[in-house]
Amino acid sequence: MFKFCSLYSGSSGNSLFIETPNTKILIDAGESAKKIETALNEIQVDVHDIDAILVTHEHSDHIKGLGTLTKKFHLPVYANRETWQAMPEVLTKVQEENKNLFHINENFDVGELKIRAFPIPHDAANPCGFNIYYKNQKISIATDIGHMDSRIIKNLEESSFILLESNYDPNILKCSRYPYSLKQRIAGPNGHLSNEAAGKTISYLMKCGLQNVMLGHLSKENNFPELAYKTVIDELCTQSFDENAIKISVANRSMPSPVLNLEYN
Repeated sequence: MFKFCSLYSGSSGNSLFIETPNTKILIDAGESAKKIETALNEIQVDVHDIDAILVTHEHSDHIKGLGTLTKKFHLPVYANRETWQAMPEVLTKVQEENKNLFHINENFDVGELKIRAFPIPHDAANPCGFNIYYKNQKISIATDIGHMDSRIIKNLEESSFILLESNYDPNILKCSRYPYSLKQRIAGPNGHLSNEAAGKTISYLMKCGLQNVMLGHLSKENNFPELAYKTVIDELCTQSFDENAIKISVANRSMPSPVLNLEYN
């Protein structure tokens, strides 16, 4: 058993759930503790059974409920040093025995899972994505990516499943009501990944074992699920890939996705 569920995914809040027979983790807690607990209940998971919360970076849409969750349910939290320093309010709520430090590009274990954090370009203290290994399988979490580069691609290679950012459509962003400075930030080298860039990334990774991808962290103002999906499919067709050779879904911003079984032969 190797299961994944996006509890929430979008520019307003992010929290992901991963389960193996003896380990359950969350990646980020960017909605209220109550909403995350409710979402877990919807997929028949007791929040008390969570073994750890891993933190990608300190922006509020990734840590909004973190302090309350760890304090109320005594949950271990894992973050790198710079991220811990960038979220002092959370730090005061985490009991000392639940504070765990990991280092970028080094492996660490949580229960049955072997995890490796890798750096991503985003305007945060020390943001990261995660490679997660169980048995002989690798899945990856990669959002809040200002631009795709060879280092990130290398970390994503040989993943059977990826939760990949597909944040915005450039034309919608250009015409949105956002101030110019925010548009520049989103589309800049330390902002977010566009639908087209997500499609190009997926088309490359299909050569490296990718079988299943969930598009995540969609902007509410500058994207639509149908558009993100279509842009990725169009890119695959442009590269002469069979769209039926990969499973593609889009994470819901406000409710849990279907629970995916990620065990592949």
